[in-house]
Amino acid sequence: MSGFAADHPGAEIRVSPNFGPRAGGIGPDMIVLHYTGMESGPGAEAWLCNPESEVSSHYLVHEDGRIVQMVRETDRAWHAGKSSWKGERDINSRSVGIEIVNPGHFLGYPDFPEAQIAAVIDLCRGIMERHPIPPERVLAHSDVAPGRKIDPGERFPWTNLADAGVGVRPPEPPPVSGPYLAWGASGEAVERLQSMLGLYGYDVEITGVFDRTTHVAVEAFQRHFRSTRADGIADAATCAVLHELVCARQADATETRVVSRT
Repeated sequence: MSGFAADHPGAEIRVSPNFGPRAGGIGPDMIVLHYTGMESGPGAEAWLCNPESEVSSHYLVHEDGRIVQMVRETDRAWHAGKSSWKGERDINSRSVGIEIVNPGHFLGYPDFPEAQIAAVIDLCRGIMERHPIPPERVLAHSDVAPGRKIDPGERFPWTNLADAGVGVRPPEPPPVSGPYLAWGASGEAVERLQSMLGLYGYDVEITGVFDRTTHVAVEAFQRHFRSTRADGIADAATCAVLHELVCARQADATETRVVSRT
């Protein structure tokens, strides 16, 4: 017995008991992408459906592109854990979670197969059509839990998704010479960096000191938006990409306000 009808056409159903209601009756306005970090897809699928694990996701995407739905999109899956984005703390209530089968950094971290990524793109597009989720709110687990999570990681092909309208990603910048900011730095340049990270969505306090929180936020940003350098050091190119994304978001917000007044 399936328990519910699939939200995504063609998805198989395997019901997980690990879910609950979304807080306040809100619907999802973001997608959070994960990798499974386990030796096999079947093992990950079984774990996400095991009541003892107390974890789940709405969907699991296998290497061959097969999609399994475990929690209804209207329900709250338990995938993000302790997390935040743009001041929101209950990410599970606001998101659709997608686990992507990949053993992860500690078990070899292979490339993601083309069939799998094509299925992820198709799945995300469908979710974005069913819910008010803009491209910039297609996020990595590492974005909402920097320092605690590093998935789906720097090998995940974010550019492929962005080219398909799923997520955003500026082109990889050419080498840019200039100063860089790292652990222990302080001053106005660090304040500007922290401000931009916070404006984009990361949970960073503006202190003017490049502390651990700033370091892990920069590293998470790089894993998503500058995968050739995921070391937590804010070089000139990293700061340029971050500035470009923040300016684009502010321009979109301004345009939305103008349109709403006309």
